[in-house]
Amino acid sequence: MKDKFYKKKSLKFLEDYLNVASPTGYESSGQKLWMDYIQPYVDEVRTDNYGTAYGIINPEAEYKVVIEAHADEISWYVNYITDNGLIYVIRNGGSDHMIAPSKRVNIHTKNGIVEGVFGWPAIHTRIGQEKEDTPKVESIWIDVGAKDKEEVEKLGIHVGCVITYPDEFHVLNDNYFVCRALDNRIGGFMIAEVARLISENKDKIDFGVYFTNSVQEEVGLNGARMITETIKPNVAIVTDVTHDTTTPMMDKKKEGELACSKGPVIAYAPAVHNLLRELIIETAENDNIPFQRSAISRATGTDTDAFAYSNGGVPSALISLPLRYMHTTVEMVHKDDVKNLINLIYKSVLKLKNNQSFNYFGK
Repeated sequence: MKDKFYKKKSLKFLEDYLNVASPTGYESSGQKLWMDYIQPYVDEVRTDNYGTAYGIINPEAEYKVVIEAHADEISWYVNYITDNGLIYVIRNGGSDHMIAPSKRVNIHTKNGIVEGVFGWPAIHTRIGQEKEDTPKVESIWIDVGAKDKEEVEKLGIHVGCVITYPDEFHVLNDNYFVCRALDNRIGGFMIAEVARLISENKDKIDFGVYFTNSVQEEVGLNGARMITETIKPNVAIVTDVTHDTTTPMMDKKKEGELACSKGPVIAYAPAVHNLLRELIIETAENDNIPFQRSAISRATGTDTDAFAYSNGGVPSALISLPLRYMHTTVEMVHKDDVKNLINLIYKSVLKLKNNQSFNYFGK
């Protein structure tokens, strides 16, 4: 039997979509690929002014269900260029200064990509110190091989240019997808696959389904905050990544126990609507889809919060994908978890009913 989840076309899209640079505030390149992929599976594709894209099944329907992920990846900005041609940076999103030294980078300019490297003093020069300096945002720098500031500027580099890592997609030991920006373009892939399954299986949906790929999540859930006011959904199911806590230096007493390969993670949190969550759990149990649970104090830190607390309150749920090494260039997710999460959202959408009320008091 052919795998209905990992078709050749789907995997090609996943690879291309992960490899393209789509940093926070500059998501257009990735969004164009995403819209081209989802367009055959929906009735209409729309965008907003800041780049959030959404494909709609039944755009005329009054009852609207959002299936959402976010499209942006963390990055850096050029912040300061020294007289001798070195570049200092600030974050665009939660970029990790600890992994930067010795990494290759792409600096995005109007003239195209300029390659560079994050430099760091050689180990020979650090031996004997009682305490070695560790990388800090203010102490890491980029070298583009220029002799001075003027030469840097002639390359088209200026303050405000965005900087991304070039690390690309690969499959590790036939089990794990590995890439930078799995957080959360793997989510965009998964919601697009839900749209594909609905289309190819010719499922009858009598309400509106809005497959929404939001921008600027990494800097405050901004894209979701904007688009929920535009769509005004009745229900929202959000997917993002969460931490695999089984690797070293993770505190299970603080982070909970979650593992890659054991299924998608269903969240318990104030923003998560109890009735919608239970519908998703019941779906997983009825369809033998493995899942894990996580408890989240106060805010989820995902676009779930933006949807839940908008428009007078939108019943919302969060289904997360376990991921190792978040906000590094070697983020890892298990292929089985991706498949199971796609299937869980797909089956949950089919379980929803037109005009379904999630009011706790039955009104």
